Amino acid sequence: MLSSEESRGHSRAQRQKGGGGDLGSHHRAFAFGACPCRECSVPPPYVTPVMPLSRWLRSVGVFLLPASCWAPRERWLGLHRRPSLVHGFPVLGAWHSARCWCQTWTEEPRALYSSLRMNGDQKLDAYAQARQDFIQHFPQIVKILTEDGMGHPETGDAIARLKEVLEYNAVGGKYQRGLTVLIAFQELVEPRKQDAASLRRALTVGWCVELPGIGLDAINDALLLEACIYRLLKVYCREQPYYLNLIELFLQSSYQTEIGQTLDLITAPQGSVDLSRFTEKRYKSIVKYKTAFYSFYLPVAAAMYMAGIDGEKEHANAKKILLEMGEFFQIQDDFLDLFGDPSVTGKIGTDIQDNKCSWLVVQCLQQASPEQRKVLQENYGQKEAEKVARVKALYEELNLPAVFTQYEEDSYSRLMSLIERCASPLPPAIFLGLAHNIYKRKK
Repeated sequence: MLSSEESRGHSRAQRQKGGGGDLGSHHRAFAFGACPCRECSVPPPYVTPVMPLSRWLRSVGVFLLPASCWAPRERWLGLHRRPSLVHGFPVLGAWHSARCWCQTWTEEPRALYSSLRMNGDQKLDAYAQARQDFIQHFPQIVKILTEDGMGHPETGDAIARLKEVLEYNAVGGKYQRGLTVLIAFQELVEPRKQDAASLRRALTVGWCVELPGIGLDAINDALLLEACIYRLLKVYCREQPYYLNLIELFLQSSYQTEIGQTLDLITAPQGSVDLSRFTEKRYKSIVKYKTAFYSFYLPVAAAMYMAGIDGEKEHANAKKILLEMGEFFQIQDDFLDLFGDPSVTGKIGTDIQDNKCSWLVVQCLQQASPEQRKVLQENYGQKEAEKVARVKALYEELNLPAVFTQYEEDSYSRLMSLIERCASPLPPAIFLGLAHNIYKRKK
């Protein structure tokens, strides 16, 4: 039988959730010593002996003693870089092989067999379950925000409008930001501490992150939804020690997002095309404030505070990784706006027509000849289909799709290196799952 400590560790490996796909699954299971990959060559289960062999090995100090110093490196090794006796890291390979071998002698056969069956599909099922839980919590969000005011003689009509805004705009989409809060929370908090109340709070904070990003038709709707964030935080988190940190985090993120939106508007005003404003420095500033803080740092930072992680160093390291990831994401978005398949992305891009300071136009200006710059000046920011086509043809002439492909590879490598250096003491799986979700995405 498993000891209580081993049982908790195994249960945690089984219960990891996230959208990381095969890569994220590998890292999470690998980190807990239950790697599901066939290449790890874990033998089939045997009958548990009276004296668990791994305990004997630990007491003697053979193979497993160096675990503490090698485990951090083991966690971030990718699918094609896992330790082996042949391809690099021979000591780590020996330790990992020994541990997997001992596992067959110490775990219950049923538990080990189930760990062997933990594959990418099951992880995707776990992600689908998290998404379903997130969506199913939404009616509770609407109830909390509208129940008391519906039918009120003075404010009933306004509350009815709020309910309409919530239900019309919030259903649908990928829910990436909101789900990140839930998934990161489950990675950071011990399973035994994840009771129903704490998971409801994580789901609610996830919806607080999601609400500002839904489609809006009026400024007043936006103000209504922002006010809802703080009502929800008060209802669900007021008695929690991290309440003030969450309030300050959301206020800071709102301010930074508005700064980014302002930079975007003044850089590319409608009806006035000024290519000299489209610099790489300005582009990076827009992306950092408008996208990266809100879409990547906010959900992970919220989960960190809820897990009791409030140290400046931990948050600074997480921010360093997540801002880089946010820039990577936005550049992909700019490329897909023009070169993505609308049947996959679900939208027809309009960055050229809207005179946007996008990654493509910045790259074009860096490489264009005077003649090509003139073509861009005459056609960029125009609504006519033929002018949009001329700009796209210019991008293709400068081979920008190939430039993007190379950028994506280089940026992903930099991101993996940054995770290796800065993730600790947080679980790398949080960042690896996010990175795997957006790498080579098509929508």
